Amino acid sequence: MPDREVIRLAAVGDIHYTRTSRGLLQGPVRGLAGQADVLLLCGDLTDFGLPEEAQALAEDLRAAPVPVVAVLGNHDYESGQEEAVRRILADVGVKVLDGDSIVIDGIGFAGIKGFGGGFGRRALEPWGERAIKGFVHEAVDEALKLERALSRLHTSHRVAVLHYAPIRETVEGEAPEIYPFLGSTRFEEPINRFRVNVVFHGHAHVGSLEGRTTRGIPVYNVSMPLLLRSFPDQPPIRVVDIPLQGGTT
Repeated sequence: MPDREVIRLAAVGDIHYTRTSRGLLQGPVRGLAGQADVLLLCGDLTDFGLPEEAQALAEDLRAAPVPVVAVLGNHDYESGQEEAVRRILADVGVKVLDGDSIVIDGIGFAGIKGFGGGFGRRALEPWGERAIKGFVHEAVDEALKLERALSRLHTSHRVAVLHYAPIRETVEGEAPEIYPFLGSTRFEEPINRFRVNVVFHGHAHVGSLEGRTTRGIPVYNVSMPLLLRSFPDQPPIRVVDIPLQGGTT
């Protein structure tokens, strides 16, 4: 990383591209030139997980002026063609993370889709019926993927990219009944332990913009519907400055 004080991360999730969405983000993405260093896409990139939806998005990302890092969301799995979605985006240079990591200009990025399960003392436990155990184990597996991805980063600065939320604070505003389906507290533990600098996620369209883990790590909900509602006069991409002084260990 060049000698500088901050890195500027642009992030958005839940863009839900359809066959006819081409051009939706083309202008905002091109506008990142000189305004951001990396673009993060936090899942639900397509509406039904169809290759033609991914192709429309890929065309808009082809001329991105900065590196693009993405994770998939639950909508991207809807049609069982998530590998095709991933491949189409990779073909235009998007780094799609799924339990792996990448280093860009000395900054480490680790990404997972995530899963549900709830938060804090109300998090679902693997007890009872096989279906409940399977639901919980899916979140556990995603947390282990995040842990492995973070453990492979030996950079002084680390960024976690998810679709599902790792804390309750950024889903507040949604109906409490659906909190268990919006994220899992199990992702917070590796985020805290590896002293991630910042976390970005989507999925909670009616959640809250910002929160912090129990270790004080900032978490940003960058769901596009939330950004459009919160910043109606701005492009639907959140740009956050991350200080580079000090780092983590």
